[in-house]
Amino acid sequence: MRTSRTIVVAGLVVAVAAVGGYLLLEGVERGSGAHVADAAPQGGPHAFVMPVPVTAVVSKTVPVYLDYVGTTEALRAVTLQAKVTGYLLERGAADGADVQQGDLLYRINPRDYQVALEQAKAQAQRDAAALDYSRASQHRNAQLTKDGYASKDTFDQTTSAMRQAQANLAADQAAIQAAELNIGYTEIRAPFAGRLGRSLVHEGTLISAAGTQLNTLVELDPIYVTFNPSETDLAQIEKQRAAGAIAADVMLSGDKAPSFHGTLTFLDNVVDRTTGTIVARATIGNPAHALIPGQYVRVRLHIGDQPNALLVPQAAIGSNQIGKYVYTVGGDGKVEQHYVTLGTVEGLLVVVVSGLKPGDSVIVGNLQKIGPGMPVKPTPAPSTS
Repeated sequence: MRTSRTIVVAGLVVAVAAVGGYLLLEGVERGSGAHVADAAPQGGPHAFVMPVPVTAVVSKTVPVYLDYVGTTEALRAVTLQAKVTGYLLERGAADGADVQQGDLLYRINPRDYQVALEQAKAQAQRDAAALDYSRASQHRNAQLTKDGYASKDTFDQTTSAMRQAQANLAADQAAIQAAELNIGYTEIRAPFAGRLGRSLVHEGTLISAAGTQLNTLVELDPIYVTFNPSETDLAQIEKQRAAGAIAADVMLSGDKAPSFHGTLTFLDNVVDRTTGTIVARATIGNPAHALIPGQYVRVRLHIGDQPNALLVPQAAIGSNQIGKYVYTVGGDGKVEQHYVTLGTVEGLLVVVVSGLKPGDSVIVGNLQKIGPGMPVKPTPAPSTS
């Protein structure tokens, strides 16, 4: 029994040893294969090289801008009021309407003033008739006094009566003009082209000449944009003003390119000591009335041009804790990292003040997959100019 048990145990040991040897050999072969696969990209004739799109640094003349935040203001803004008292008969324009100079905005009932005009005309006719009689009487007494049939005092009386009649007629003419003016004041018309606000009165309201406010009217084209340049920018601004008008571009929030254009038209004569800024104003064309007073906008002043500026695509710019950088392809085909100082943005490009030189091949793609010293295969990138 012991002999048979010993034989069985020995057989089991041999079987386990054989299986273990087989598994160990297979593991060595698999491990060796995995090591070869991992090592393949690191060298040899079939090593993988990352393709990267590159573009050359562009050198050209670019405009130099100063950027500010500003607010829009109307060139002219008036509160519409009536000069005569009466009931509002009609409104000629809706709330918020764009109107032209001379358009009818409000009409007050003119009947009371029409009656006053007719009275003044009737009085003028009566005084004109009295003047005719006084003139004839004076002429007649002048001849009688000359012939000795009337006294000098009688002549003086008729002359005085004629002059009084002339004065009465002149007063009547003035009363007629005043009545006609009052009738004209019953119509409130737009003093300039602009946009109405919300009406404060409606038909049937008793309008008082004492100061009832009807509405507001603001001029929208052109429009002012007021902003505050720093005193450190004054030298550049004044230098450009001496050379000619300074172009001003305006962008709304979210705009990537200027939508409105004009010129710098005002620079205050004193710097605010508390803020170190000065008040400036640009006059901007606004034919579509897209800008209205009170909006916040971005203002860009063109103060000159920078020749031979170096530009790269904005997509090539990377950033870390040290600063902004770009990757270039060196002469040995490996990635080089250059920290750069950036200037103004020009479309899809950005000015590089320092850190690059003309002719450098800047990498504009696969930036997350590469690093300094890594071999790469440069390929032409699409144009971004």
